[in-house]
Amino acid sequence: MSDQAKDERGPEEIEITGAEAAAERAEGGVGDDYEALVRLLKENEELKDRALRAAAEVENMRRRAARDVQDARAYSIANFARDMLSVSDNLSRALEAVSADALAADATLKALFEGVGLTERAMLSALEKHGVKKLAPEGERFDPHFHQAMFEVPNADVPDQTVVQVVQPGYSIGERVLRPAMVGVSKGGPKGAPTEPGPVNEQAEKDA
Repeated sequence: MSDQAKDERGPEEIEITGAEAAAERAEGGVGDDYEALVRLLKENEELKDRALRAAAEVENMRRRAARDVQDARAYSIANFARDMLSVSDNLSRALEAVSADALAADATLKALFEGVGLTERAMLSALEKHGVKKLAPEGERFDPHFHQAMFEVPNADVPDQTVVQVVQPGYSIGERVLRPAMVGVSKGGPKGAPTEPGPVNEQAEKDA
């Protein structure tokens, strides 16, 4: 039996069947392409998200490094400056120990006195160039993060907790306290607003 005899379908039926098969193959190809496109788009979004996260992490690292460098520059001399304050204190005590009468009676002592005073001012000026600032808070409200209360002074005319006397000036470097000012504070006057801790003071507590 010939192939033509085996296939009893007419030419039109064969042509329709072939077209249907081709359409099915085409539909299958389109479906595969769509799934591949969806998969690629999803992978692209994931890669974009990873790239953004990596860029953000690098930027955070850069900022932290810049902040660390800035802090190192600002506070690298903190220990040295704190030691120099002790020298400045000794110079100041030496100046305070000389009376006006002694200076008037001895020209040599007066010249030495002036030289010591000049040395003290030069030292403080050099420290100030490196960010060290003097804290002389007389008349200001007492702040326990910048000041150390040594005694209380009863005074009803001055707002309560006002610095009325500076026993020893304090010093700060940048936003940190090198040494709090030793002060006397008023007591018994009108009540003022309480002092709130600040970021400078929190950092000082961490360093302590």
